[in-house]
Amino acid sequence: MAIFGLGKNLAVLESKFEIYEDVSKEMLDKLDRAVNTISENSNRVAVILERHEGKLEESARTDKIIIEMINDLKEQNTKEHDATKQRIEKIEVKIQDLSKFRWVTVGIATAAVIIIKSADLFGSILNLPKQPLTGQLDHGTMVEKVVLSDVLH
Repeated sequence: MAIFGLGKNLAVLESKFEIYEDVSKEMLDKLDRAVNTISENSNRVAVILERHEGKLEESARTDKIIIEMINDLKEQNTKEHDATKQRIEKIEVKIQDLSKFRWVTVGIATAAVIIIKSADLFGSILNLPKQPLTGQLDHGTMVEKVVLSDVLH
């Protein structure tokens, strides 16, 4: 009976071994599927990272172009500002020249008016009479004739 008992134990062991074998196969299948899934996900992550790196590189190129455009606009704005500043300075010089001309003209006109008015005022005093005040001699003495009309002018 020992042989029979051994046979029974052997059959139990064989059945347990088959169960372990089936469980091991199932676990290996699950591990294989898990490895495949992890590999697929890893490939997806690699693709996403590659796309992200491409977008980052494109963004860096775009940023560089934008910075260059800003610098170009800054230089252009500086040039235009300098040109405008020079034009304003030229206009200010012209305005100063016109102001000086205006004041010189006003001074000359004022001097001319003063000279003309003073000529009217002093002209009659400075004019010599047309007839000589002295001119007739009576027997060796000079007789002076005062002409009132000449003095009053």
